[in-house]
Amino acid sequence: MHFTRSDFPDDFVFGAATAAYQIEGHKFGGAGSTHWDTFAATPGNVVRAEDGALACDHYHRYEADLDLLQEAGMDGYRFSTSWARVMPEGRGPVNVEGLDYYDRLVDAMLARGLKPFQTLYHWEMPSALADLGGWTNRDVADWFADFTEVITRRIGDRVHSVATINEPWCVSFLSHFLGHHAPGQRDIRATARAMHHVLLGHAAAMERLRGLGQKNLGIVLNFDRALPADDTPAAAAAANVQDAIFNRWFIEAITKGSYPAEVLAGLGPHMPAGWQDDLARIHQPLDWLGVNYYTRGLYLPDPTIPWPSIKPVPGPLPKTQMGWEIFPDGLHHFLTRMARDYVGDLPIYVTENGMAWPDVIENGAVYDPDRIAFVAAHMQATRQAIADGANVKGFFYWSLLDNYEWALGYEKRFGIVHVDFETLKRTPKASYHALKTALAR
Repeated sequence: MHFTRSDFPDDFVFGAATAAYQIEGHKFGGAGSTHWDTFAATPGNVVRAEDGALACDHYHRYEADLDLLQEAGMDGYRFSTSWARVMPEGRGPVNVEGLDYYDRLVDAMLARGLKPFQTLYHWEMPSALADLGGWTNRDVADWFADFTEVITRRIGDRVHSVATINEPWCVSFLSHFLGHHAPGQRDIRATARAMHHVLLGHAAAMERLRGLGQKNLGIVLNFDRALPADDTPAAAAAANVQDAIFNRWFIEAITKGSYPAEVLAGLGPHMPAGWQDDLARIHQPLDWLGVNYYTRGLYLPDPTIPWPSIKPVPGPLPKTQMGWEIFPDGLHHFLTRMARDYVGDLPIYVTENGMAWPDVIENGAVYDPDRIAFVAAHMQATRQAIADGANVKGFFYWSLLDNYEWALGYEKRFGIVHVDFETLKRTPKASYHALKTALAR
């Protein structure tokens, strides 16, 4: 890995991340239907129409999975709590089995010396609320705050930190404009509402958490480096629009109380009435910021299509199994950019970074030198960002386990632990062992 624990500050948190629907097994424990269940059941949406009903069966195997984190020398575990597992209809009745499960899960982390980094929403909207418009309905902010209170009253006394939303760009733009994720819409009006209401939900959850006396609160945003595909002013303008949509919309609303003009040029006519009045509520202090980073994109203008009238073009760099370019400089860029332009000395965590690769078991082991090189390069980018003044406090690899990769089913493997989806056997990969060596005290 070309780094050791001693290369980072003494209080730096090393960990791995997962998400509830991707690993737990949603058919267990009284969980309610989510929009991912119905999205996957619709032909053409998900590879082989796979869903998270079984996933990695973390619901029953969580103790052994947490043992893997402990044995690797990890300090923390980033996990999410499924809304539909806790409140099967999204509102009203609470599923005691779901609360009991998260109770056991958090206690098991603490028993292993792992700091629990909770995420409240990692994309599993209860179907009953999706029927009412989900994130396009303004009332979702209050529904989400109610769920926040229910789960926090149960486990909030033991979690190290709480993130409200994971990757609001995916929740809103990817899912309502591009249509690649549940609910699979391709509608600019729905997009404008979802992109605003997901931030309103964040604000409502923060208010509820503060009211409960909860500490160490943040949000997890994803960032892709947007660069022009050539040296023309038109390409630079295209990259700037992409940067505004993907990277600036959410962080500027939270830290500055405004939306980028480049995005309002397209979404403005479709925004919900009175949206400007919500910005003061959205613009409230964070205790920390989570940065998810995977890749970069190259962009050109495309005046033949409606707003945003841009298109991505393939880049020349080596790519992961996802087809994403490997570009560690982008992580350094965002860590230093967030510190310089948005959050100052606020703690920043790399809450996700990782690569998918077509891993196979050979002679009982998984040899993944490309992933080892990927992690080492991004850890070096993080170390350099710290040296350049960013207050980076931790790094969580995505993901602990091979898991349900949303619309791509079980085909794309991000884990440092291989999962045989027929037998559910776990096999730590060479990257797991390399991390274990690097993190040894």
